[in-house]
Order: sequence, then structure tokens, then C-alpha cells
Amino acid sequence: MMKYLKKANTSAEEFSSGARKAVEEVLADIRANGEDAVRELAKKFDKWEQDFVLSPEKKARLIASVPETVKKDIQFAYEQITCFAKAQRESIKDFEIMTPAGVRAGQKVIPMDVAGCYVPGGRFAHTCSALMSIATAKVAGVPFVVAATPPRGDSIDPSVCYAMDLAGADVILEMGGIQSVAAMAYGLFTGKKANIIAGPGNAFVAEAKALLAGEGVCGIDLFAGPSEIAILADAQADPMTVAIDLLSQGEHGVNSPVWLFTDSEALAERVLEIMPKLIADMPDPATPQKSWDDYAEIIVCGSREEMVEISDRYAPEHLEVLCEDTGWWLNHLTSYGSLFMGEFSTVTHGDKCAGPNHILPTKKAAHFSGGLNVHKYLKICTYQQPASMEASCLISGYASRLSRVEGMEGHARACDWRLTKYQPEKDWDFKVYRHPAY
Repeated sequence: MMKYLKKANTSAEEFSSGARKAVEEVLADIRANGEDAVRELAKKFDKWEQDFVLSPEKKARLIASVPETVKKDIQFAYEQITCFAKAQRESIKDFEIMTPAGVRAGQKVIPMDVAGCYVPGGRFAHTCSALMSIATAKVAGVPFVVAATPPRGDSIDPSVCYAMDLAGADVILEMGGIQSVAAMAYGLFTGKKANIIAGPGNAFVAEAKALLAGEGVCGIDLFAGPSEIAILADAQADPMTVAIDLLSQGEHGVNSPVWLFTDSEALAERVLEIMPKLIADMPDPATPQKSWDDYAEIIVCGSREEMVEISDRYAPEHLEVLCEDTGWWLNHLTSYGSLFMGEFSTVTHGDKCAGPNHILPTKKAAHFSGGLNVHKYLKICTYQQPASMEASCLISGYASRLSRVEGMEGHARACDWRLTKYQPEKDWDFKVYRHPAY
């Protein structure tokens, strides 16, 4: 029987009707006034009155300001991320078969024409997020990628600029917030409308993506909320490792949930004892402290099966397994954004440079979705062609009858026409519509 040693004071829900209403108003303004509206919004929110499209000269200056040691670290991350993305791309292929009825059928894997990749700003420079979204799109084969990130002062962050360029962004927009998402979706300043908008962002960015997708303007990767971590830990786990990994994700924001599911009450008690000291030692203790006070939960379970049940119920964005027999957990867990197995692994590896993408589902979306991957930038399109007149008639006979089972006479007649056209002499053993003109 599970027991809460610590329970959250509130839920992680932040996408209020007020936020949605504000986003709806901004999008309506942009639809009506286009680039002029975007300029006004950028002036209001970012105090930005420069060009939005990053010029080659300014890009070169920003990249030149990035230390070589930093560039090498970003290059390492790029190599790991693209290596994993290439393996994903190779896992899905075009194919063609002949069905038992004689229909030539297959699938074509077609990249999106244009991808819009949003890289958040705010308290941190999300350099690795630029690699995660842009490089993945390029590996998928997207020919044109527009990347946008909020300016910090008189430019975007130089390391983010370098990562965007390294990853292959065709256009970089010095622009953030709702207006940048809308600009990419509507093709403002580039003339290229994005088929998909990818990348994390704050509540307003997330709402903008959801509304644009709902209106059929573009697709999106996923609806991202506050970052989450859950840790599964048994009695053999190191309490300091558990606590410091929980703390690492609590740094994201004051509403970032952190959860511990364990079958060891002694471990849970030790984590409760350690955590205040770790938080107090942080440069900005207020943010993880708020996250811990309001959103942290510790649940003691009666068995590892119950731990799996609880974890799958929460469907965490990041899930660490600090337990013995990691293979057992891999085979039994089903709902998570990304899994980090064993003490050698930590969410920070995945967030920065391990390879698998760090743009992941939150708020229980892992029940039905994985994270950003190469496949999100691909369209799986099918085709078919009966190999002969006989195959066409065979399929038409079945499809005609099935159409009438469903009450769809027009569908049936499309098949009946082929039956009478290709085999006019045949006396069909079911009702076939014959047009009086023939």
C-alpha cells in the first residue's frame, strides 16, 4: 500500500483561460496586421526595434565571440544528437508490397517543406535546445528551417546563435514569444510558412502552438508544460544521488514537479533530510525551494510492481531508475518521456548531450506521445494501384458491397462504374448500379 511522505500543495497546471485569452488576442492581431503587429509586439515585450532576420555579418560577429572551448562542447553535443537522430531516420523507410488481392501499395516517407524551431530565452541560454530541434529537423531531411529565439539586450545569445548555425538553421529570427511562433507559422519576414512548429517555451508559447495547430495553420511537436522529473529508487540507491538529481530539475522553474517513488522509507526520509541543505547551497535557492515546497511528492510503495504502477500513472517527462536490475524496469515501464537507467545516467545527460532528444511530453502526455524525434518532421504518405483490371474488379466488388453496408451509395457507385466498364458482360451476384446513359 503506497504512502505519501510528502504531497504537493498544488498541481502543475499553468495554462489558464487568462493565458489562452491573451494568446488569442495576440494571434488575432497578427492575422489582421501581419508584420506590423509583430514589430509592435517585439517593441512592447522585448524593447526590440532592430531587424528580426539575423544578418550574415551579425551572425559572424556573434559566433566569433563564442570561446573555442564552448564551441567544442557544443560540437560534441551536436555529434551525439545527430548520431541518434540518423538512427531514428533509418528506422523508418519507404516500402512497397503487393496485397493478396493484387494491389500495388506502399508508403513514402516525405520530410516537411519548412520547420519552425523555437528556442526559449528567459533565465537561461537554451543552447542545447537549439541543437535538439534544428539538427533533428535537418537529419529528417527538412530543406528549410527557420529558428527563432528571444534577444537578450541587443542580440540573441552568442552560444545559441552558434548552435543554431551549426545545426543548420537557414534563417535565424531574433524574436521571442507568441509573435515569433506566429511569424514562423504564417511565414512572416521569410515568406516560408512552417508546416510544423517545434521546441519548448513558456505558457504563452505553448498556448500559441496549440491554438495554431487547432486552427489548422501548422502542426506542432507536442504541448509542453513545466519540466518534470520522477525517480524510482530502491533501498540500494544513494540518497545524495536521488536528492541532487531531483534538485537539478527543480531549478527549471517554481512550478516544476519533482517526484520520488521508492519502496524504502529509510531512503525517503534521508532524501527529505538532505534536500533543504542542497537547496540552500544553490546560487538561486528561491526557485528550487518553491518547486520543492509546492510541487514535490515522495511516495513510499509496497513493491516494485506498485512503483511501476505509480510511475506509469504519473507518466513523467523524465524518469530515472536508480534501482537494481534495470532491465526489469525497462521491460515493465510504459509511460515516460525519456528513461534514464542506473546511477551512471542522469537527466542532465539527456538535457545536454547524450543523444536522445530532450524536448519531451509533460502533464501526463507520455500516456499517448513520445518526445520530439525525426519522425515528427516526416509525413508518412501511402499510395496504391491495382496491378491489373482483374484486381481492380476484385477490390471494387468488395468495396461496393461494404459501401452499401455503411449506407454510402455514392461510394458504391464509384466501384459499380468500374465493374460495368471493365467487365460489362459479367452478371454480378449483387446489386450493381448501371448509369442509364450506358
